[in-house]
Amino acid sequence: MLPAFWKEFLVFLEKDKKSFPLLYSLLKQLSPIELTNERLVLGCENQGFKFFLNTKVDEIERALLIHSKQRLSVSFFVLEKKTKKEAPLLSFQPAVNDVLRIANLSDRYGFDNFAVSSTNQVAYAASQAVVDSLGKAYNPLFLYGGVGVGKTHLAQAVGRKILENGPQKRVLFCPSEQFINELIEAIRGHTTQNFRKKYRKLDLLIIDDVQFIAGKQTVQEDFFHTFNSIISFGGQIIMTSDRHPTEIQNLEDRLRSRFSQGLSVDIQEPDFELRTAILLIKAKEKGIDIDINAARIIAEQIEDARAVEGTLISIYAKIIGKKTSIDLEAVDSFFTGNAEKKIKRVSPSDVIKAVCSYYHIKQSQIKGETRIDEVALPRQIVMYILRNELKMKLDQIAFILRRKDHTTVIHATNKVSRLAVENPSFKEELDRITRSINL
Repeated sequence: MLPAFWKEFLVFLEKDKKSFPLLYSLLKQLSPIELTNERLVLGCENQGFKFFLNTKVDEIERALLIHSKQRLSVSFFVLEKKTKKEAPLLSFQPAVNDVLRIANLSDRYGFDNFAVSSTNQVAYAASQAVVDSLGKAYNPLFLYGGVGVGKTHLAQAVGRKILENGPQKRVLFCPSEQFINELIEAIRGHTTQNFRKKYRKLDLLIIDDVQFIAGKQTVQEDFFHTFNSIISFGGQIIMTSDRHPTEIQNLEDRLRSRFSQGLSVDIQEPDFELRTAILLIKAKEKGIDIDINAARIIAEQIEDARAVEGTLISIYAKIIGKKTSIDLEAVDSFFTGNAEKKIKRVSPSDVIKAVCSYYHIKQSQIKGETRIDEVALPRQIVMYILRNELKMKLDQIAFILRRKDHTTVIHATNKVSRLAVENPSFKEELDRITRSINL
């Protein structure tokens, strides 16, 4: 089918050179590699030719649409040079980055730059087992934990290793939001069959933040069948979430059961040793020279794994042109700058305690159902501070305060912002609270 389709397309281009000048002379030099209902993969001789072809993608896709009445996305691979006796298809050897890009994987995530400690060693070992026995060991593998603990990194590392071992494997990393949006678009455009072909015969499907499909009936229905189809074909499923399957609200029982049938692993907040290791790995990746003792001080001060990387970059930015490496003096200067005390990470718990103390209410009331003004306003202030000062995600805030969804958080932050503008005395209250928690 593929050679015939390609031959017919070239004939079409040769006959209509007026509408598509130069395309025929360019494309006749390529080798067709793969054709599906959604995409066409073509092989070219070198990176320079590939770069040029990428500037012609829109024109090529338009010509394909006119010829085949089908909307296809076009991508290119650089073919490995072989002897003349070998067929083009046999000589096809895609670059690693191209394979990762098609699978929607980042080249930043691998097992070689994933730091392991007691807080994540079970998840790491389980992920390695999945690589060694895809579709058989721990299926599905459900990784859950807070923000920045390495769930996505580890899940993508599995996908990357699978493709490095076998580039022909069908692997896809998919944030749950992408799955939802693609399903909605497929329903709207009457292309659900294409959608199902894309997802249901994969060797490995990785769904990131799977908790967001909860409460969406049609999405849960389709994901249930996708899950069953992949498992029945011997494929592997990995999911990440901010909570255990039993704690995901509004999740259908049959999905909850499926999610729990494999292995669910809790990844804890990184300990001091792990934060130090992460910092040293990030420094090596970015070519930053850092003293080991300086790295330890940063890890002591910053508890969030993602903030560790941000702090490293911030300190490095301050010493550029002055020093060649980050030493104890540079770190101490960063944390004690402007005669302030060393930076202390503020947690959601710190915010709740401060607000409850200020308004003389119990912490249990903040997370409770009561809507009386004496509790509702402090609760809204907590949401405002978590969102505006700690930069937390809406769904995380809703989960911490046991609200039904993120719209409650949006309403709260908007209300507190408005009150701070309209009421000077309220603004002063808000400032006193934030100062009390060193914000």
